[in-house]
Amino acid sequence: MIESQAPLPPGQFELHQFPRFGLGRFAKSFAPDPFKLQISIGGEVEHSLIVTRQSLHLLPRIEQISDFHCVTTWTCRDLHWRGVRFTDFYRSIVEVAARPHALANVVVFRAADGYCTCLPLDDLLAKEVLLADQLQGEPLGLAHGAPLRLVAPAHYGYKNIKHLEAIEFRRDRKAYRFPKPYPKFMDHPRARVEFEERGIGIPGWLLRRFYRPLIGPTIRNFRRALEARLRADNN
Repeated sequence: MIESQAPLPPGQFELHQFPRFGLGRFAKSFAPDPFKLQISIGGEVEHSLIVTRQSLHLLPRIEQISDFHCVTTWTCRDLHWRGVRFTDFYRSIVEVAARPHALANVVVFRAADGYCTCLPLDDLLAKEVLLADQLQGEPLGLAHGAPLRLVAPAHYGYKNIKHLEAIEFRRDRKAYRFPKPYPKFMDHPRARVEFEERGIGIPGWLLRRFYRPLIGPTIRNFRRALEARLRADNN
């Protein structure tokens, strides 16, 4: 088990909760079926394929404790995740069955709620990057990305995609576009917390001032949307 004991990164403060959070247009968006785990693998590969829960459960299961750093400056410490390492998934399933192009070093992730993001493959092969299906000892719920999400602790939260349904391997970022209508400067290619890569072309310390006032309203907006969805499900 990997435990997080590092001090808070530059510009972050500790939030003693792990709220449902994200870009405003996704507040009312959820996975249509949070219990169906089915990930399509495509892009520049020799063979497209579908990965199911059964396939993932053949890989070693990992428990990990790590901090979650939101780009808007809040951090939730010591979250307990369970899942499979992305590197095991890549080496045992993607390389063997899909056989991506040798130069396909950009990985695009697409979610069932319409969100998408991407990261360099080299970053994803770090040992602490997971495809997680459990949080705090329980299966992922709607709030945090059921049925499967990416956990990449070295990167800001907007790279830790929820409701994962498709993964593409590409030689460049041409097939990828940060969700509209949000400006491209909000999406750093790597978004590493250590280097405060909050966005492109604007210093991280300056983006803090823009993002921090949005935290409270965003938490409330996402909480209300989740409560409305749960009420609808129960009726």
